[in-house]
Amino acid sequence: MPHFPFQRLQADLAVMIANMPAGSRLPSEPVLAKQLSVSRATLREAMRMFETQGLIRRRQGAGTFVVGQPQILEGGLEVLESMLTLARRTGMDVGPGPVTIEKAQADADSASALDIPEGTTVVRISRTMMADSRPVAYLLDILPETVLHPEELTSKFDGSVLDFLLQRGDPLTVSRANISASNATADVAKMLEIQRGDVLLQIEAKLFTASGKVVDYSYSYFLPGYFNFHIVRRVGSM
Repeated sequence: MPHFPFQRLQADLAVMIANMPAGSRLPSEPVLAKQLSVSRATLREAMRMFETQGLIRRRQGAGTFVVGQPQILEGGLEVLESMLTLARRTGMDVGPGPVTIEKAQADADSASALDIPEGTTVVRISRTMMADSRPVAYLLDILPETVLHPEELTSKFDGSVLDFLLQRGDPLTVSRANISASNATADVAKMLEIQRGDVLLQIEAKLFTASGKVVDYSYSYFLPGYFNFHIVRRVGSM
């Protein structure tokens, strides 16, 4: 039993949400805050956890609604495959949302990651992935224009840069990724329809060809409540 007030508030909200059928509308913030004897600011902070987990969803001008337990995309990270491929293999209904493809000049970070001069023209591909009629992941890939031209991404582009490069026949070999928790920036929060500062699972990765060239530098942000990634590790030294 939680002893701290904020933990107790989260526990009370968890019970309330669990006992309401999917689609139910929660009481308004003023009513719920009064009912739970907390300030609206404290209530809003506690609600963010459940929104990030996909258990509730706030709709501008309509209120906050119970979503229910979302379907979770679960998979290992030992073999590189796109989220769409993993979703199809596990039977989860995930699809691409709006895609933005634009040319830009490589900043210091992307230039260093791609081993190209700063200011080199790159192609930035950003998009969301949708599940349960809401965005659950935000993906950003940055590739040198010498590797991929925007004109190549026709209407058949399904949202996966990895799948596109593989289907094109690029000699891809490995991906090196850093996995961490991060707080949603204003731009990412807007794309995922969450609050700025909400905790997300972040994967920063570089995709290599057989010759050791980096052809793709990417950032992927996932709502924790919809994804469960794991790694199988061998015991013992190499």
